[in-house]
Amino acid sequence: MPVAARKNLLKQLKASSLVDADGSRLKVSTGEPVEEGDALVVATSGSTGEPKGVVHTHNSIQAAMTNTGARLGCSAADHWLACISLAHVGGLSVVLRALHFGSQLTIERRADRETIESAVKNGANMTSLVPTILHSVDISNFRTVLIGGAHAPKRLPSNAIATYGLTETFGGVVYNGTPIDGVEIRIAQDGEIEIRCNWLLRTYRNGFDPKNRDGWLLTGDLGEFDNGKLSVFGRKDDLIKTGGFKVWPITVEASLREHDAVVDVAVAGMPDEKWGQIVTAWVVLQPDAMRLRLEDLTKHVRLTLPDYCAPKKIYRVEQIPRSSLGKTLMNELFQQSNKFKALHE
Repeated sequence: MPVAARKNLLKQLKASSLVDADGSRLKVSTGEPVEEGDALVVATSGSTGEPKGVVHTHNSIQAAMTNTGARLGCSAADHWLACISLAHVGGLSVVLRALHFGSQLTIERRADRETIESAVKNGANMTSLVPTILHSVDISNFRTVLIGGAHAPKRLPSNAIATYGLTETFGGVVYNGTPIDGVEIRIAQDGEIEIRCNWLLRTYRNGFDPKNRDGWLLTGDLGEFDNGKLSVFGRKDDLIKTGGFKVWPITVEASLREHDAVVDVAVAGMPDEKWGQIVTAWVVLQPDAMRLRLEDLTKHVRLTLPDYCAPKKIYRVEQIPRSSLGKTLMNELFQQSNKFKALHE
């Protein structure tokens, strides 16, 4: 994180001291103590705005480790590889689960082919990864791989589990669409996903409790829950409203990824006087596809989706900015759009 962002985050988390990598400690004058029973204040990803400090208790963390571990069949015989950011609950849960069950644990700084091959050779059989690296690594030798942080591909290997959860739920609480034991899911009238379990956050660090009086957490995500299976469409704010139609970015992204020339893609709505919003895509293309036109990609989208889903504007970019969890940093794309080259008909 940039220095200014780090200072702002420390202020939001109300830290009393900062411990460096070498163990040195710096006092922070604006810090405030946590309440008795609190174990952890962890930042949300901040992919859609400023990160928030989420307060979890010893009880909530223990419940999360116990229930997710039971679903995964965890034991002391496992060997976990932690190779995604420990600053977020997806990576930290790997460490805590290993500690809880007395499993062997390997911690590496990055998730790449060399790291994973080495860990597997040394006996690692469980790990958590983000979807963006699946295309470049072989996970076939793990017993179980948890995939979270961003939308997982439709087709996953049989040993991979697509997880859904939030920092507020201490990570994944729905595995391959099915809530784990102890988790209740319901859908509000407006389609928002609501979750209740005994390992939700106690509060945010600013004192706001996002749970209602019956203990349900309003997630800000929209979806469907049918026959015990949850389908997640995306954040409320992600929904694109264009010319009276509603478009989910994830469906357009999935369609564009099927094109041979597309390496990576992000889709969002941009303001437009005529349509309200227009479907806009940022694409990373194969090196030999530099002459690709807007029409080539919009035709491809129209093969599987209604016409109104086809992007009206597509920018060619060198990479999609993502967080350590693989989430698209849309604010960066919006801010830099004037620097990108648009594809034309």
